Amino acid sequence: MTTHEKETGNLIRFGVSADARLLEKFDDMIAEKCYANRSEAIRDLIRDQLVEYAWGVSEEEVVGTLTLVYNHESKELSEKLTKLQHHHHAAIISSLHVHLDAHNCLEVLVMRGPSKELKNLADRLIGTKGVKHGKLTMSTTGRELY
Repeated sequence: MTTHEKETGNLIRFGVSADARLLEKFDDMIAEKCYANRSEAIRDLIRDQLVEYAWGVSEEEVVGTLTLVYNHESKELSEKLTKLQHHHHAAIISSLHVHLDAHNCLEVLVMRGPSKELKNLADRLIGTKGVKHGKLTMSTTGRELY
């Protein structure tokens, strides 16, 4: 603990210096997102960075969602996507398939496992010819966050 920190139970108070304009924009965002105060917003920012860090360097189990949009009429696309998912069945814990219109489908996969494995699988699925858009959203099991 530095001289600018004060411990209260399990909480540590610390000061942060910031440019006035930067803090004003931060306060606007806090109000727009309905945070109770700056502390809550800063805690969320720290957690978000810890999750991103865990996905980049940690070997701990992580979770995430992969969203895919594709035309189901693309030649053999549905079969390729299904085959890849079955091959990695241990990493995919749930899926949702939605018909957006007569041609396009949305698929959401909930995945769990080592970050490298999930990133690799997401890249392979997104890169499959005929997938119009794909997005991996990384999250955490929450075990390491307080």
